Amino acid sequence: MKVSVVRNILEANERIAEQNRALFDENRLFVINLMSSPGAGKTSLLERTIDGLRGRLRMGVIEGDIQSTHDAERVAKKGIPVVQINTGGACHLDGNMIRDTFQEFDFKQMDLLIVENVGNLVCPAEFKIGEDFKVMILSVTEGDDKPSKYPLMFHESKVLLINKVDLLAHVDCSVEKIREDALRINPNLDIFEISCKTGAGLEGWYNWLLEGVKLKRAGGRESPGTL
Repeated sequence: MKVSVVRNILEANERIAEQNRALFDENRLFVINLMSSPGAGKTSLLERTIDGLRGRLRMGVIEGDIQSTHDAERVAKKGIPVVQINTGGACHLDGNMIRDTFQEFDFKQMDLLIVENVGNLVCPAEFKIGEDFKVMILSVTEGDDKPSKYPLMFHESKVLLINKVDLLAHVDCSVEKIREDALRINPNLDIFEISCKTGAGLEGWYNWLLEGVKLKRAGGRESPGTL
């Protein structure tokens, strides 16, 4: 039956994700699963984050797309290790895809690994990859109805980055409604209002990552947002 097949797929992925997580924990590597719809600003956020934390964190990136290497090429120009995964049609990354990239990285020389998942507000929320936390970006140009339409994404995420706030004067979007609806779904969600274009609000995001790396290096699994 279809339900059984789906359950088996999720359970198999869960086992691989746990193995990935054990390896990340062994190396005390802080791992973020970055999710959003297409065009919300994941790659722009990565570029900003690499520049903003240069000299403070050693980073690596896994880029997930259905096709093309465009985003990986953008990140590679920043001079950090990056691996591209092309899913060939799959709408998400899974634990096995992530495991296949491990030979390309030296985890002992890294503090932070960010996985840019395939642009999709549904499937990536269902599949663990061994990450410490899921983080999602929502741009104000997408509207303020997304928490009610895609609740699982908000429920599974630890951080919500509300991007493109520099465009608020030009779009019909209420950040307060996004906040209220998202926190109703997940009261423990940490929310940052940012603009990858202007840099507004990004320092809070950088500090969250720095604290997360610090906690992981100390052998903990706490969320930075619980401090």
